[in-house]
Amino acid sequence: MSFFKKFFTKEKEQELDKGLEKTKDSFLGKLGKAVAGKATVDEEFLDKLEQILIESDVGLETTVKIIDRLEARVAKDKYLNTSELNNILKEEIIGLLSDNNTEDLVDFTFPEETKPFVMLVVGVNGVGKTTTIGKLAYQYKKRGKGVVLGAGDTFRAAAVDQLKIWADRAKTFFYSKGMYTDPAAVGYETVQFAENMSLDMCIIDTAGRLHTKKHLMEELSKIKRSIDKKLPGAPHEVLLVLDGTTGQNAIEQARKFTEATDVTALAITKLDGTAKGGVVLGISDQFQIPIKYIGMGEGIDQLQVFNKRAYVESLFK
Repeated sequence: MSFFKKFFTKEKEQELDKGLEKTKDSFLGKLGKAVAGKATVDEEFLDKLEQILIESDVGLETTVKIIDRLEARVAKDKYLNTSELNNILKEEIIGLLSDNNTEDLVDFTFPEETKPFVMLVVGVNGVGKTTTIGKLAYQYKKRGKGVVLGAGDTFRAAAVDQLKIWADRAKTFFYSKGMYTDPAAVGYETVQFAENMSLDMCIIDTAGRLHTKKHLMEELSKIKRSIDKKLPGAPHEVLLVLDGTTGQNAIEQARKFTEATDVTALAITKLDGTAKGGVVLGISDQFQIPIKYIGMGEGIDQLQVFNKRAYVESLFK
């Protein structure tokens, strides 16, 4: 049995299938009607496919790329039935994700030689940032890693308390200087705490405000400089959390944050609550940033590493 099969259990597969139900019902239902009775990919079908992809919030630019890839493929590999067309579409969407640096992750891992591994988590309020941090802490703790959560969102009411609740649930360490303190100092001291305790990982929360790009850039840059001062080369990951239910608005948020800081990975939350799960494809394509995690529910264990093949296969079930 492969390592992928060992990790991606039937239970995880079912969780992914259930989480994508709303997107699948919308996407596959419409696709089935568009394909019905067709033996060739003609202009009428391509127009319908474009509409289906855009309604699934894939985005215009990415939709055009998928259609171009499909046209190039069927020009040499004629399809004869719905099943064959679905397979061609799946392969081309997986190929698009491969082009965009998204790997097939099989487990919650990070470079073991980097200790502590420092992750800075960014995103606007309400996207599930604190919840994602808590779920990540739980997954790494479950794998025997020593983890501390740093309360760097010092301006939002109850943000520190909420992160403390998640640290308690995940049974990890927690570091805070309280409300209205300097987030850069929190970052520095959280890394120091992780070093003193010989921990494997520290995950640092940040404020979710988007007043202006200039303000955001200055604040995030200050936090990053402070962390780097304590541990040269850190943070090792800047994770941007986006809410999958917001569709194209998530793409706009990604644009602002990628302009403001060096985002290295993405987490897409609340995919179980939307029919617009196609936004995952658009985000990956437009920003060339790997998607690493997807949220499939409210439970502490309902966070998965993103596997592009499993995701696309689930969409077409």
